Amino acid sequence: MTIPPRLVEVREKILKQNDLLAQSLRQKFEKSGVYVISLVSSPGSGKTKLLEKTLSWMYQKYSVAVLVGDLATDNDAIRLSSTNALVKQIITGTICHLDAQMVENALKDWDLKSLDCLFIENVGNLVCPSSYDLGEALRIVLMSVTEGEDKPLKYPTIFNTADIAVITKLDLAKAVEFDFLLAYKNIQAVRPGIKVFELSAKSGQGMDEWLEFIQKLLQKG
Repeated sequence: MTIPPRLVEVREKILKQNDLLAQSLRQKFEKSGVYVISLVSSPGSGKTKLLEKTLSWMYQKYSVAVLVGDLATDNDAIRLSSTNALVKQIITGTICHLDAQMVENALKDWDLKSLDCLFIENVGNLVCPSSYDLGEALRIVLMSVTEGEDKPLKYPTIFNTADIAVITKLDLAKAVEFDFLLAYKNIQAVRPGIKVFELSAKSGQGMDEWLEFIQKLLQKG
């Protein structure tokens, strides 16, 4: 009797293939001189709004592009196109994350050497994206004040694989009685030492520090 491979074995093979392709992408990005930043979060945390504000500011100084991942619709890509950045939508269908192959396919007709920065907005999900390297130089995880302070404890892997954390929708913090001290405690428990930004893309609070950070990244890159 032949026993079929366990699901975990298939998954390990898929992840290994993804990691190899992601490393190839990372080398290609570095060689082209483009700094790649991926954004991960749950649905509705404010990724697209933050990108809108960020791209509008960057457009005057940098050549910027965005890949947007969603299960369906190109709504976010249409929104971001208004910033004059180069934008492409990746429709994943039933797949709850982007992978390195999707990114590579989406970039085939783009001249990476003409770009200073590439943002990758992943599918809204705090589980699947954590396992898939996209070749990015920096992974940023977002959590909004409306989601609760325990998000890092419930989804530790996505925070543990991120380089930067951003607490969004700061303008609603008082209304939802968000406990910043507890949120920081939970973030640091999962990812000790990670830098955390607090901001509201809607009100502009905290955006100066955020944009200054982005600018410094590109200057170093």
